Amino acid sequence: MEQRNQFYIDGKWVAPAGTGSIEVFSPTDGALLATLPQGNAADADAAVMAARRAFDAWSITPPAERAAYLKKIQEGLKARTDEIARTITLEMGMPYKLSQRIQVGSPAASFGMYSKMLADFPFEERVGNSKVLREAVGVVVAITPWNYPLHQIAAKVAAALAAGCTVVLKPSEVAPLNAFLLAEIVHAAGVPAGVFNLVTGYGPAIGEALVTHPEVDMVSFTGSTRAGTRVSELASATVKRVALELGGKSAAIILDDADFAVAVKGVVGNCYLNSGQTCTAHTRMLVPAARYAEAAQLAVEAAQAYRVGDPLAEGITLGPLASKMQQDRVRDYIAKGIAEGGELLTGGAALPEGVNPAGYYVAPTIFGQVKADATIAREEIFGPVLSIISYTDEDDAVRIANASVYGLAGGVWSGSDEHAEKVARRLRTGQVEINGGPFNIYAPFGGYKQSGNGRELGKYGLEDFLEYKAMQFRPAPKV
Repeated sequence: MEQRNQFYIDGKWVAPAGTGSIEVFSPTDGALLATLPQGNAADADAAVMAARRAFDAWSITPPAERAAYLKKIQEGLKARTDEIARTITLEMGMPYKLSQRIQVGSPAASFGMYSKMLADFPFEERVGNSKVLREAVGVVVAITPWNYPLHQIAAKVAAALAAGCTVVLKPSEVAPLNAFLLAEIVHAAGVPAGVFNLVTGYGPAIGEALVTHPEVDMVSFTGSTRAGTRVSELASATVKRVALELGGKSAAIILDDADFAVAVKGVVGNCYLNSGQTCTAHTRMLVPAARYAEAAQLAVEAAQAYRVGDPLAEGITLGPLASKMQQDRVRDYIAKGIAEGGELLTGGAALPEGVNPAGYYVAPTIFGQVKADATIAREEIFGPVLSIISYTDEDDAVRIANASVYGLAGGVWSGSDEHAEKVARRLRTGQVEINGGPFNIYAPFGGYKQSGNGRELGKYGLEDFLEYKAMQFRPAPKV
């Protein structure tokens, strides 16, 4: 069992003021994996004030100097890929090979992207008799989730540091160990003291102390819509900038002219990535009513091809859910889907065969003939559960897709990109995959409606951590 008993504050490892501890459990077998400090308001204050003291100097460092630090962090992540991937697999359950590529590859790419971007990012421009500057917003609190823990940390921290902000990071208590590895890498890179700080703890204690702290200028939060609402309420008292990346209930529309064998498999794969613990997961598959039976059969075949088990074992494609609480939540939704008349095509609440019964596993599950207003079609489940919904025509498909409080992602499948794009333009979501187009870290990430506000990644993510300042000059006298 791993034991962490210090926070990273002001460039050094320090004992916490809080006396409590957090237990981290392995989702593979429920065993105690690690313990770490449970911070309190005093720890929050220490971290924020360290970031405040460091801000003035860091914010005016030349972009090339900040870029060099980000590049060193990227190199540090790459050098420890196997260790970080294994750590994330152990703490939240993604199969190891996927963790290497996604859970470590993506964060490393984010730090590298922002390092390169600083070479020519326009931090100032001339507009008539004004010089418009783009300056760091200030001290940033980053509160991050457990499903893609290091990716979400990097999306916030790399962009904030590139912008010239200083950061206090509070990772999820479910999967926090990777954040300690990042702190070690940041320290080894020589990042100045106070620029990056790490504390851990629970939301009601240290989280709320960070969000309400008067010396914090911005809060960047990723998590549930309910928690995001609370963050907004607390931050409003001091008129902080708040960026929220929240939930989703994304729809994938398969049009009648699509290659159904390819499209259905693609939707199932999107839905089940990371055991369904993805905010952008396409959990609603919309198909023409006349082709429902065909789509359902293909979906079941795709689901039953997944191998569920120990995420460190060879050949496993679906690991456990990240926590017992999440396993119980998903099972409850499956029961609700059955109670409301959904047709359980495969999977269900029973433990999958051959897995450790102490682990937090859920079988890949598909519901057919789901009504568009059913609970499992409206609420975010965050597990490997797909709902198949029939539509009558394209207008009906768009109506169903948009009839959600969320608007984070979606997909459209068609025989041509042009046809798919025509439908995609009508969707009220922040991202739409056209015929399975892959994720792009240079594109803006974020959503409409209750999926949040603000954008991460690419130049758009950097801009979220910048303020505008206009300086007006007297025009030159006419000769």
